[in-house]
Amino acid sequence: MPELDGFGAGRLSSPSGPPLPSAPPSPPSPRFVGRDRELALLEAALDRSAVVLIDGEAGIGKTRLLREVLASRTGRGLRTLIGACPELRVPYTLGAVVDAVRDGVTDVAELGLSDLSGALRPLFPEWAADLPAAPEPLQDPTAARHRLFRALAEILTRLEAPALVLEDVHWADEATLEFLLYLVSRRPVPVRLMVTYRRDEVPFESTLLRLSSRLPADAPLTRLALEPLDAGDTAALVSSMLAGEHVPTDLAAFLHERTAGIPLVVEESVRFMLDRGDLVRHGGGWTRRRTDRSEVPPTVRDAVLKRVGRLGPDTRTVLYAMSVLAGPADLATLMTVAGLVEERFAGQVADALGCGLLRESGPGQWSFRHPTACQAVYEVVPAQERRVMHLRAGRALERWPVPPVERLARHFRLAGDTEASWKYTERAAGLSARSGDVAASALLLHDLVTTVALPAEALVRLVAGIQFQTLPGSDPHSKVIDSLRSALATQALTPRQEASVRFQIGRVLMVAGEIEAGRREVMRAVPQLAIDSPEAARARTLLALPLGKALPASEHLKWLYEAPAVVPSIAPGDRLLRAVEHAFALLMLGEEAGWAAARTIPDEAAGPEEASVVATGHANVGEEAMRWGRYDEARTRLARSLALAERYALSGHLDSIAATKAHLDWFTGTWTGLADRMARLLDDDSGVRLKDRCEAALVAGLVRACGGEREAAGELLRFAARDDQQRFEAAAALARLALRDGDVDEALRLTEEPAAITVDGGIWPRAVEVAPVRVSALLAAGRDADAARLVAAFARAVGDRDAPAARASVVACRALLAEALGQVGDAEALFAEAAEAWGALPRPYDVLLARERQARCLLVSGRQEAGARMLSEVSRQLAELGARDDAARSALFLNARGWDARKARGRGRPSYGDQLSPRELAVARLLVRGRTNRQISEALTVSTQTVASQVKSAMRKLRVTSRTALAIRLVELGLVGEETRPAAADE
Repeated sequence: MPELDGFGAGRLSSPSGPPLPSAPPSPPSPRFVGRDRELALLEAALDRSAVVLIDGEAGIGKTRLLREVLASRTGRGLRTLIGACPELRVPYTLGAVVDAVRDGVTDVAELGLSDLSGALRPLFPEWAADLPAAPEPLQDPTAARHRLFRALAEILTRLEAPALVLEDVHWADEATLEFLLYLVSRRPVPVRLMVTYRRDEVPFESTLLRLSSRLPADAPLTRLALEPLDAGDTAALVSSMLAGEHVPTDLAAFLHERTAGIPLVVEESVRFMLDRGDLVRHGGGWTRRRTDRSEVPPTVRDAVLKRVGRLGPDTRTVLYAMSVLAGPADLATLMTVAGLVEERFAGQVADALGCGLLRESGPGQWSFRHPTACQAVYEVVPAQERRVMHLRAGRALERWPVPPVERLARHFRLAGDTEASWKYTERAAGLSARSGDVAASALLLHDLVTTVALPAEALVRLVAGIQFQTLPGSDPHSKVIDSLRSALATQALTPRQEASVRFQIGRVLMVAGEIEAGRREVMRAVPQLAIDSPEAARARTLLALPLGKALPASEHLKWLYEAPAVVPSIAPGDRLLRAVEHAFALLMLGEEAGWAAARTIPDEAAGPEEASVVATGHANVGEEAMRWGRYDEARTRLARSLALAERYALSGHLDSIAATKAHLDWFTGTWTGLADRMARLLDDDSGVRLKDRCEAALVAGLVRACGGEREAAGELLRFAARDDQQRFEAAAALARLALRDGDVDEALRLTEEPAAITVDGGIWPRAVEVAPVRVSALLAAGRDADAARLVAAFARAVGDRDAPAARASVVACRALLAEALGQVGDAEALFAEAAEAWGALPRPYDVLLARERQARCLLVSGRQEAGARMLSEVSRQLAELGARDDAARSALFLNARGWDARKARGRGRPSYGDQLSPRELAVARLLVRGRTNRQISEALTVSTQTVASQVKSAMRKLRVTSRTALAIRLVELGLVGEETRPAAADE
């Protein structure tokens, strides 16, 4: 493994040798940042200093700094000798110097060395043919070493290299260090010396420490001590690995804290997070998934453990204790956790403090230099020893003047002390929430309830306090449900306790999207809940929500109005939550009283816990405003929710807000870049909750369907239907695709249950997208009476409510019915009214679809020119919007009736693009009548090969894969039923 002393490069290679290896393609090696001052000092030192000493811990960037300055010098034709001291149990004598010299010599015979160089034969046996004979052996070892040093100095002088660079000299053998002392004591110094080392690994008695004291007066010394990067430079380094994109402040702060600003650790951490999918795109930038995984990059872990492995057993125990403490501690606490008697501890703590992994973080307080090193050591502590040390740590920290409750909660939880863990976790979660970190509070509670077997009452109270939307991962619910079920199965509970546990199971199941299972648990709990309790009120509100296999609206409203009145003694937080859920339920059920209830939700919050509830309330009201067609209200509510989420760092809310805003953009025709915005939310590895992924899939599926990507659209829409909130709109979109393919039975099947629940059940806000498609399917099946009953029921359910989307949908349904019944004039007027109603929202796509049907009515009623002009304009606007499939349909309809204003291409055949040519249309019409290719060829006086080619071309243009589907598509487009006219010669 490379030595951790640079940006993943390990050590320099000589500029005169092979080029440095290129950076891996993804992500690239980071840019050189945060070292401008050091770079300038080093540049100046190469011109004036005899010795340059560069000190810094592993990974700090010593090698990269040298590489940057030497690269520019090499570019000017200057040659530098470079050697490195590897970490070996028994270092090679003068190994780094020999490697540097060997790499710098092309032909030793050309150097004109004296007979003295014969002493170099043992070091350079490959030069034996070009070196003088070996001199007579000397009996005095000191004299022999001096002669060898003189020979090496001579060759350095003859090479005329500007500098000798030796890296990692803390690992050098004694002969190398003595040679360096010899070099700097000569006058003049034969070569500039540049040395890198780690001060924390240099023994007190090392010859290296004497290097600066032996310099002559005319040999200046430059010392450089490299420090970690600050947060700004850390962000710049990370950005350079992410194609120069902006790195959010919170991500930069996390990486800076996690890596302590050590460049190599930053680089390895970014690569590791990218490989695991913990670093993902969000809103056009990068963000970190909130995750309970926090592993150490393998390269960093291996380097740390290699250093630990060189220590004795008791010294390792001290480091184990420090890793268990995972934070600053005094030596007395460290001794207690290590479990060593004072005599043994005193003998080992010095080695532990001197190994380079620890630092003094405050007066009398010690900790690991870097969190990654701490975790690397912690992961190798034996399990039983780790548990005992956690218990010792908890008991020791309890005696501190101000006990650190979060650390105590962790220690007692990992030690298996349930009662103490529960006590301190609840206190730590409360402190986190009050200090603004709702996510940390939720994580603490989640970890506790999913890892510790708690009494039922405590378990219920803690689960009720978890803000699930702030938790990482797409499924933070299952483990909580398992813990609650375990309490039911293993504890002796009173009926009321059992009801409380069941209510929480049901609530969490419903939050997770398992509506029917959750409703069953809540129903079982209701009879035993105290009638005036907040739980009883919430239970009835949950049962009032028209989700899953919803009952008629009247049944849901009964639950809502059965909820007990808000008693004065109710806690403010429970009162706010009750108001938010009550407003949401009313709006979902289509009750205008919900808007008055929504106005009671405050715009601001007193703290992060309240902000989470208020942000959820505004987001929910915004979603319902979108379904009612109150788009200005929807945007205002979503903006308020987003402002609160950003102000209080409620990152778990951001995906939901983004998905709903995209949904609103779909309705209002803001389609540019919409599919790309949804791509991140759809990523299975990005930690987005299923609910938000489903809404993103719905929007992406709708966009792809309009673009003609039927297969991809169908897959996305079927995925979207997994969420109860999106399933009706997804079913409507799938049914629309089925109708376009001529599959009426499938369209009927897809819309049957949604229509029964939304229209027949009176839950009209969910019927806006369903009703028109259901009416179209019934009419296509010849079930005109059923269609008429559905339209009437939908109109009754909506009534005179101020619901612009529903009212426009009712008019569109009436227009479809009138058109099917042959009432062309009424249909044309109704489609015009629907277009105007959709436009007031605005919903431009639905406006254009209504105008398309209006134009067809004009054509059928004989107003050919007006209809053609309108349809031509509709086709153009559909294409501009991005609805290419619909635009092609309108253009084909016009083309079939001779109203296509084809543009001349100059000489040669006309171009019909994606529209059917007259010949293709003639062939297709005969195909619809059941004619074979031979019969068609005889009727049109062309070859059967030409007919086959025209059929294939028509299938491609209309995006179908069979003759049957082609016939169905032609019927849908209204391109059949007329007598075949002579086709133009477009062959």
